[in-house]
Amino acid sequence: MIRGMYSAISGLRTHQTMLDVVSNNLANVNTVGYKSSRVTFKDQLQQTLYGGSAEGPNTGGTNSAQVGLGVQLGSIDAVMGDGSMQATGKPLDVAIQGDGFFRVGLGDPSTTPATMPTEMNYTRAGNFILNDQGYLTTPEGFYVMGRDTTTTPATDGYIQIPAGATSMAVGTNGDVSYIPAGGGTRTTAGTLSLAKFPNDEGLLRLSGNRWAAHPSAGTEQVGTPNGSTFGTTIGGTLEMSNVDLAGEFTSMIVAQRGFQANSKVISTADEMLQELVNLKR
Repeated sequence: MIRGMYSAISGLRTHQTMLDVVSNNLANVNTVGYKSSRVTFKDQLQQTLYGGSAEGPNTGGTNSAQVGLGVQLGSIDAVMGDGSMQATGKPLDVAIQGDGFFRVGLGDPSTTPATMPTEMNYTRAGNFILNDQGYLTTPEGFYVMGRDTTTTPATDGYIQIPAGATSMAVGTNGDVSYIPAGGGTRTTAGTLSLAKFPNDEGLLRLSGNRWAAHPSAGTEQVGTPNGSTFGTTIGGTLEMSNVDLAGEFTSMIVAQRGFQANSKVISTADEMLQELVNLKR
């Protein structure tokens, strides 16, 4: 009975974690570019009551007898499926159709040469803005990195649109272009760079809807939107959260019932212990 109570306690804890993950998914149902998470469980220790034996001269063999000692958290996995596309009409909103992440970082483009970010972050949220100097940034102030493929090797750079520019647009190849103040031919300010990893699920989730590189994700592969390896970019569009409301509410019910069942085990074990105490009367 005591064993059962401790097993049930482990069940309560893991189902609480499951509910935490589900609640976070639901809280981010309208977060741009958000990737949902899921929880898996695995069994905990086993106590062997007696071991099994192979076939012998006078027996056909026996199986071992083991009692489980509860459950533990197996993993919290990121679900990297694409979210739905939503047209916004804002020219600097960008969605990625296909694989890849936008590369963003903190640096200083005002120095000569420009100080590049020492650590890159990655995001699928393309709700970009221009700062007071015309540089393309995220709402949190991270610079959106561009990629110059005309040099050997290719180099990173900032994307800046001069003051007074009009008709800003982002092409399917990642080119950020504009019409200069006073008119003229369309000019390309830079090309958005994208990154891929052998194991996207190995990235480390950060605040602000960003991800960081991690050894389990593998080595970063950098390129530009090309319609195949890195997909394409769609201007005036955002990728929404990939949270499945129906699935999350189902998971919520499963977590609730699992918690309820483990609570019932504890109360039942308590009643049985109470019966033992009452034997003295």
